Amino acid sequence: MRRQTIIVGIRTKDQYWERCIGLMLVFVLGFFIEGCKMSYSFSGASISPEVKSVSVKYFPNRARIVNPALSQEFTDALMDKIKGQTNLFFIDDGDVSFEGEITDYKTSYLAVTGDDRSAMTRFTISIKVRFVNNIDEDQDFDQVFTRYKDYDSTKDLSEVEDVLVEAIIEDVIEDVFNRAFVNW
Repeated sequence: MRRQTIIVGIRTKDQYWERCIGLMLVFVLGFFIEGCKMSYSFSGASISPEVKSVSVKYFPNRARIVNPALSQEFTDALMDKIKGQTNLFFIDDGDVSFEGEITDYKTSYLAVTGDDRSAMTRFTISIKVRFVNNIDEDQDFDQVFTRYKDYDSTKDLSEVEDVLVEAIIEDVIEDVFNRAFVNW
């Protein structure tokens, strides 16, 4: 009968030291990374680790044309965005705060056809936002955010208003969130 010898796990000294050095580097890097303070988010937000709370005050409607639901819709949408994209908790006087008002809500005619009628109408909403960062005052801003959507002039505003308001609020909220937390 023939004898077979199986050799398993024998390494040279060089392979042994290479493996030991590799493991030591992994541990050293792990301790280094663990000691670093980092702020990260899947939303792209870069919120300072010192910021723990937020407050959002009601945005009253001060536009000439008042949509009675717009103030609450905007305030709620801003709070939902913050809840969904950050780990901040809501209190009355937060580390960061949002307040402001709806300043404009209007339609205007765009392209005029050959028979002196408008083919498109532009629906515009403007919202003034004051953002205060009590941790880093350099982040504060007071800015008007304006967005619009165009629609076919053969339709009455009441036919498309709900859809347009929802889309514009979403765009303005994205702009406000980015300005406050993504620092664009």
